[in-house]
Amino acid sequence: MRVLLVEDDEPVAQSLRRGLIRYGFEVEWVSTGGAALSHEDPYDVVLLDLGLPDTDGLDVCRALRERGDVPIIVISARSDETDRVVGLELGADDYVTKPFGVREVIARIRAVMRRAQPRTGVAAGPDAYGARLTIDRKAARVRLDGEEVPLTPKEYDLLAFLTEEPGALMSREQIMEAVWDANWFGPTKTLDVHVAALRRKLAGAVVIEAVRGVGFRLEIAKDAGVS
Repeated sequence: MRVLLVEDDEPVAQSLRRGLIRYGFEVEWVSTGGAALSHEDPYDVVLLDLGLPDTDGLDVCRALRERGDVPIIVISARSDETDRVVGLELGADDYVTKPFGVREVIARIRAVMRRAQPRTGVAAGPDAYGARLTIDRKAARVRLDGEEVPLTPKEYDLLAFLTEEPGALMSREQIMEAVWDANWFGPTKTLDVHVAALRRKLAGAVVIEAVRGVGFRLEIAKDAGVS
């Protein structure tokens, strides 16, 4: 997914950019409103700071919205309710107040992208992974061969994260930060326990491969036909 990051604070921008890239996003960073409005490469979502050096971010938000319906998430130190309301009324899809964590921003990005999909006129429903497994993220329910699979909250969160990008290799650090806590400093043995539980409960539908010294990769089982 391609992100246009509009942020004049270099430490904030670099930190957020590194975090997003670590999760597989492509990030183009510009530091002024003029650069954002003249940016020609395609992007899927905009992260827009309001405190820009050359123009008010609200004016940039208005201009971008007039050009099309690409999702816009405002990221700003302005926590005043008036700024939030004005930003949303000008066309922003969401508003995140600084300070924030990378996990929160990613969650907001995924949420606005999911909301953008129904614009095609197709009703959003459970996501299918092969013929046997479906995940209803709105209801937080998993079904295997039509039967609901009882998962603990963390088992569900782990499965939901790994199935965001089937086939992608996720490091232990990425998984622990996304599923447990950004400040998790304890042992990651709990991750292995939860992976083992998912393998047992979803046997035959997905394969969760351990990559020694790195992390895990979820694949849809090739023989995951209807049993």
